[in-house]
Amino acid sequence: MDQKLLEDIRELKAQRRAVLLAHNYQSAEVQDIADFCGDSLGLSIQASKTDAETIVFCGVRFMAETAKVLSPDKRVLLPDRRAGCPMADMITAEELRDLKAKHPDALVVCYVNSTAEVKAESDYCCTSANAVAVVESLPGDRKILFVPDQHLGRFVEQRTGRQMILWPGYCTTHVLISEDDVLQVKRQYPDAVVMAHPECSEPVKDLADALLSTGQMIKFVQDSSARRFIVVTEIGMIHPLKKARPDAEFFPAGTRGVCPNMKKITLEKVRASLADLEYQIEVPEEIRVKAAKSLQRMVEIRPGN
Repeated sequence: MDQKLLEDIRELKAQRRAVLLAHNYQSAEVQDIADFCGDSLGLSIQASKTDAETIVFCGVRFMAETAKVLSPDKRVLLPDRRAGCPMADMITAEELRDLKAKHPDALVVCYVNSTAEVKAESDYCCTSANAVAVVESLPGDRKILFVPDQHLGRFVEQRTGRQMILWPGYCTTHVLISEDDVLQVKRQYPDAVVMAHPECSEPVKDLADALLSTGQMIKFVQDSSARRFIVVTEIGMIHPLKKARPDAEFFPAGTRGVCPNMKKITLEKVRASLADLEYQIEVPEEIRVKAAKSLQRMVEIRPGN
């Protein structure tokens, strides 16, 4: 580890009065220097409660946008402006408006993995951890449009019994993980508990012992007596799980569960971002206010999510 690089980041953080956030899918070295690690929404809420002037979000663009929506008076930086999310880009605000026009009486539930513009067109936001609770809270006689992740949507349908209109979006990283990937590791470690993220494809989810968000995975392993776990999500998740249960073994489901956008953030880019105040994330106020409403409605359903 380059100690000079770490020292530079710490000094620049102090100068900029910055808080450094790292998503669970970031590289281990980025997670280790962050002030807070976790899921995207939880990090944004945490940052909004600090007295920091600058938020450096080590994640992808929609995450930094969410931080800006919740902290409009703070400077929000994304260390690599190319760090996007293919799923978030699978639906535009215009496409969502067209869908709403076809179903004028429907409520829109939008996964947090979406752009600020799409959140602004939605009635409720949700995370993978609270999507079931959000949908269960809605009137039973109202049609629901669920965007953009079809796989999370099907998971919610199964858990709630609600039939929803699903947008055909998906996580390009999670769908790369196949049944064979999971079965191959399971054959090696038949006693291991299989934890899968709801963004995985249906055949993969069918093999899971537990379907969990990243935050739920950490709590699950802390509460579990099992000593071996197969982790069916982005490979960066192994690092916080090992921290949570150093006595346990964690095995990724193959080698394909790597998000190239998450891995664009490096310590060198974090230092450059703090030094040059790049790349600043802005959300037009009209969009920010509307997006904040969909997030606030979600928080009011189950505080703390």
